[in-house]
Amino acid sequence: MTPEKNLSKLIKGMTPKLNEGNYVFSTVIDLNGINREDTLCEFKEAEGITIIIEQTKADDLNLKYDFVSSWITLTIHSSLEAVGLTALFSNELAKHNISCNVVAAFYHDHIFVNKKDANKAIIVLKELSINY
Repeated sequence: MTPEKNLSKLIKGMTPKLNEGNYVFSTVIDLNGINREDTLCEFKEAEGITIIIEQTKADDLNLKYDFVSSWITLTIHSSLEAVGLTALFSNELAKHNISCNVVAAFYHDHIFVNKKDANKAIIVLKELSINY
């Protein structure tokens, strides 16, 4: 699978997929006591380690969080060198008052939106893809 760099092809082929479940962002000092297989994403910051994890697993671990999100995957294989994709879809979501938190992984871009905005975000992204 060759990663795509062309913005037009990325937008037209992004095909957003809403993944099942509720996800939260939490911060921990260390990962002791947390099964690494349970974390979707980890990022080390000076203040602590931010993890993205399913809400039920966070609750089981008594982790604190204040944002429950839905996880959307753009299924096109986007290049890490692609220019403009994040700016374009995040601006479009912002026009509809939808905040987004983006994780760029090796194969795909992943968008976390407020749980209440998930279906609206999918519609906005699909319309962007069709009308671009």
